[in-house]
Amino acid sequence: MIRFLQTPGPLKKVILGGLLTIICVFMVITLVPGFGSTDLFGTGAPAKGVVATVSGSDITALEVQREARQMVQQQFPQGGAQIAMLLPYFASQAAQQLISRSAIIAEARRMGLRATDDDVRDELQHGRYASVFFPEGKFIGQAAYEERLQQVNLTVTLFEQSVKDDILLEKLRNLVAGSALVSDAEVHEKFLKDNTKVKFDYAVLNKEDILKTIHPAEAELKAYYEQHKASYANSIPEKRKIRYALIDSARVQAGVQVTQQEIAAYYDQHRDEYRVPEQVNVRQVLIKTPLAGADGKVDAKGVEAAQKKGQDALQQLKGGAKFEDVAKKYSDDPSGKTGGSIGWVKRGGFPVPEVDKAAFSLAKGTNSDLINAGYAFVILHVDDKQDAHAKTLDEVKDQIEPVIKAQKASQATDAQATALLSQARSGGLDKAAASKGLTVVATDFINRSDSLPGIGSAPQLMEAVFNAAEKSPPDELALPQGFVVYEVLAIKPPATPSFEEIRARVESEFKESRAAALLTQKTQELSDRAKSDHDLKKAAKELAATVKTSDLVLPDSQVPDLGAMSGPASVAFTLKPGDISGPIDTNTNGAVLAVLEKQGPSDSDYAAKKDQIRDSLLQTKQQELFGLFVTNLRDQMEKSGKIKINQQEMKSLTKRQGGEDEGE
Repeated sequence: MIRFLQTPGPLKKVILGGLLTIICVFMVITLVPGFGSTDLFGTGAPAKGVVATVSGSDITALEVQREARQMVQQQFPQGGAQIAMLLPYFASQAAQQLISRSAIIAEARRMGLRATDDDVRDELQHGRYASVFFPEGKFIGQAAYEERLQQVNLTVTLFEQSVKDDILLEKLRNLVAGSALVSDAEVHEKFLKDNTKVKFDYAVLNKEDILKTIHPAEAELKAYYEQHKASYANSIPEKRKIRYALIDSARVQAGVQVTQQEIAAYYDQHRDEYRVPEQVNVRQVLIKTPLAGADGKVDAKGVEAAQKKGQDALQQLKGGAKFEDVAKKYSDDPSGKTGGSIGWVKRGGFPVPEVDKAAFSLAKGTNSDLINAGYAFVILHVDDKQDAHAKTLDEVKDQIEPVIKAQKASQATDAQATALLSQARSGGLDKAAASKGLTVVATDFINRSDSLPGIGSAPQLMEAVFNAAEKSPPDELALPQGFVVYEVLAIKPPATPSFEEIRARVESEFKESRAAALLTQKTQELSDRAKSDHDLKKAAKELAATVKTSDLVLPDSQVPDLGAMSGPASVAFTLKPGDISGPIDTNTNGAVLAVLEKQGPSDSDYAAKKDQIRDSLLQTKQQELFGLFVTNLRDQMEKSGKIKINQQEMKSLTKRQGGEDEGE
């Protein structure tokens, strides 16, 4: 066991973020076409509850669900009703990433790569976890290390093995990507491409203007409809008529009563949650000392200057100055802007023992002497103190009651849904709903995208409804607002509309098609005339095009009517002054441009930017190289049977409602 590590702060974000960092590298890899497309296995397929096996190691549905939940929490930290809808998508991404991760680790081990305890120690002390476990370079201690891992539901063994796996991943990535090279010619070419400026005249023809001139006859529209009839086949989507009854969890919860005995029992079972540690409400003046140089030495004069500044601040406090004013004037810490307040701090919460000891030895309203904390000189002021104690039942009962109420409501809602479904299947939905005082809603034929009365937009319910058989027994589904029991009464299959039914659509598509063709024709004519006469403005006047002049622009610039210069208008950077372009199609406009001026970057600019460009090109090449390696690795392992994917479990997992963590 590795016995060292430290820091207060946003622990969960740092550790969970660290655990996901390398996996997220594989997001691009898992989006490669054909990735994870292994067929459902028969003999030798992974067992139920196992999404995949990689070189004999199982990836369980529970692991995928947890990974998916962490991904959602990182991207949507505020939560919300959309989380349940997003989990199936993230479950698919999480599964592919875990499979790729396992495949790479297996390959790294096969190649003889190893991650030692020393590697882990170095990663924890100097890598992305250093701020958590080694603040200011000092280990927080084994007890604090274990406690902080427990806060994010990790054991020491699991966490350290995960770190070892990450190290293996990085070693293999460095080995594979190490062969990527970037030549001086590539760097210079990229520099010129990104930093050359052009200025040009451009003539613009607007599609909207052309659209206004198109007035098709009825015969033309009918002919267009017949020519494109195949594209309209089954364009009227399938519709379904359903009935449903909703058990509203909010309504159920409103009727739930919580007794004082239940609150007291909950309090007794969760006393540890209401223990308040010893803590102090503190202000500080923090004056930083210089960091060690490349030779490991610290500038002694800089330390002396910091100490003198601290002594000056202390002298002002002893002279009667307000702590808040001194903090604003002297403190190098961001808290100085708010008078030095750092709020409540638990015992052991300061990174340096001497500071912690001083904070808890001070009386309320008093200041400390100048403390040498190593990385800074510190003066403390205690605004308030609080001894360790347990909150009384009276203090927390208002917090407990809604928790119990929600638990009871959840149980009651679940029980009501189970009973309603059972009765609906045996005696019909109307009778079952009436016995529970619920209203049955019957719809007309609906599309997948329609909102439902009393429910609103419900993609999960629509997915279930449009996968159910006509007149099959009622079924139930959990929704953010409760449970719904539903049945499909009738199905209207997809249909091909008649001309009359979609005349407006046909007319719009006809006009759009004709306008696009005319725009292409006129833009080509504009270019041909301008090149023939070597005069863009003359050609523009003849064809009623609008002429504008750009500024000197870079490839990442935007130009009115042309849009991004990285798009079709990028042809400007390939032309010489005086050259006229061919037709440019921006989807909404047609344009032709004539280059007026071309300005290349200076040698001094190149000298300043070449290292940055080289690094960027190298990173791109390394990512592409490693991505190709992983794609080929997975392909080989799937073909050889070292990767087996349980498609039935995958399908079930990505349809599961609410991302439930079974077993948690």
